[in-house]
Amino acid sequence: MVIVGVIGGRDVSPWHLGEAEKVGRLVALKGGLLICGGLEGVMEAVCKGAKKGGGLTVGVLPQGDKKHANRYVDIPIATGMGAARNAIIAQTADVLIAIGGSYGTLSEIAYALQFNKPVIGLKTWDVEGVIVAETAAEAVEKAFSYHK
Repeated sequence: MVIVGVIGGRDVSPWHLGEAEKVGRLVALKGGLLICGGLEGVMEAVCKGAKKGGGLTVGVLPQGDKKHANRYVDIPIATGMGAARNAIIAQTADVLIAIGGSYGTLSEIAYALQFNKPVIGLKTWDVEGVIVAETAAEAVEKAFSYHK
């Protein structure tokens, strides 16, 4: 099973949210397991899409209480680690898809690249090593093709 980490911001455009939901659905339909930060924005949209596709979602929360997980997270992991939890997401995923985002997303991209994980980007940070995709379908296709 491919573990796909989806990373992205809480405060993003409607386009990003729509693509995130599509990514989640497509990951689920391909039989992948979704892992994310478990909060709002891209994280909630991708989990919602995964649930629509019949998938399983894991949310690695920065807080120490599972109640902070969005309603589409099946398995909340309360870390109490703040942004340090970004390293857990990047290390656990086989491949990551970055959708928009701010500095938290940038840190997850950096961790993933340091861990030699492929990162597919949908209108996210322009960082050397990030593989650009234009649509959710292209991002998911690339993610599954890079999985070893």
